[in-house]
Amino acid sequence: MRKIVFDIETYGCNMAELSDSQQEYLQREAMKETDEGIRNKKLEDAERFLSLYPLTAKVVAIGMYDVTKEKAYIYYESEVNEEWTDEETGAQYKGLSEKNMLAGFWDIMKVTDQVITFNGRNFDIPFMMMRSAKLQVKPSKNFMGNRFDASSHIDLLEQFTYYGVTRKFNLDFYCHGFGIKTPKSKEVSGNEVKNLYDAGRIKDIAIYCGRDIRATYQLYEIWNEYLNFGRK
Repeated sequence: MRKIVFDIETYGCNMAELSDSQQEYLQREAMKETDEGIRNKKLEDAERFLSLYPLTAKVVAIGMYDVTKEKAYIYYESEVNEEWTDEETGAQYKGLSEKNMLAGFWDIMKVTDQVITFNGRNFDIPFMMMRSAKLQVKPSKNFMGNRFDASSHIDLLEQFTYYGVTRKFNLDFYCHGFGIKTPKSKEVSGNEVKNLYDAGRIKDIAIYCGRDIRATYQLYEIWNEYLNFGRK
């Protein structure tokens, strides 16, 4: 069985790039606020959340870790095709256009039996499917099947919370809790992706994505060893 751990990083457009009707729709709740401070905070949130929607954001990095081969592959957005290997980790990096990143990802998914994610059911998988459709790339598999059937998709956030019964924490919190080196640092974290992208530091985003999939794999090992009752 081929298992792939994967994670994505996304970059949202500017609100001004959207049509007037789209802006009105996204800012509607904020504009109802009579308190200027609260209204401005909600407007800032509406802009920040653009990175979460596949119709207002693009994929700038895709990290994949092949569990059997113990090998990491990271695609990242680049105007020129380029490849390099991290000498310390052995991870292979490849610069591609967004459309080619998506096409390459779905080519790998064709021969993948199971994906392992952290919050992938609520974000990564639906984002990838919708974004692919927008760019006219056909997803090769549907990993959004039965939520309670983890045979093709193990979402570790759902497993660690028993499908939402207990409190959810972010990846960094679980890493600290289980003694795993967190991918987050003072300079690079998921919240800093937009700033890094604006600064032209896309390779730093790719490296961060590579650390994300490594941490997710280590969490998977803990779940598989101690909390996996019957799923292979």
